[in-house]
Amino acid sequence: MSQILAIDYGRARCGLAVTDDMQIIASGLETVPTKEIFSFLKKYFQENAVGQIVVGLPTDLKGNLNEVEVEILKFLEKFKSQFPTVEIARFDERFTSKMASFFISQSGKSKKKREEKGLIDKVSATLILQNYLEQIKR
Repeated sequence: MSQILAIDYGRARCGLAVTDDMQIIASGLETVPTKEIFSFLKKYFQENAVGQIVVGLPTDLKGNLNEVEVEILKFLEKFKSQFPTVEIARFDERFTSKMASFFISQSGKSKKKREEKGLIDKVSATLILQNYLEQIKR
């Protein structure tokens, strides 16, 4: 089997999470500046077997798409052209940042570490991926 990689796409940075090769557990991977995401992915895909990515679908409480979706769609078009063999899935990312902040606050990390936006992005990507795994296993 291959890994599944989740991307919590943002204007400034992208949180990344990945499964193990058996696609059982989601783990935080990295936070990468958005402008460097393709160079990171190219290197990562050369070193690891990734068969699918899951990209967060940013919606509000009413289900309306967030304005960052326009940028995500551009990212996905470029992704398809650079990595045509990697499948793409979308998954609702509602509340993941709030949940990530809560889990980090419960982890015992220092206040400075808890407020680190990159950590929140990485944990958000992990939550997106774990929820996606749970959904596809049902």
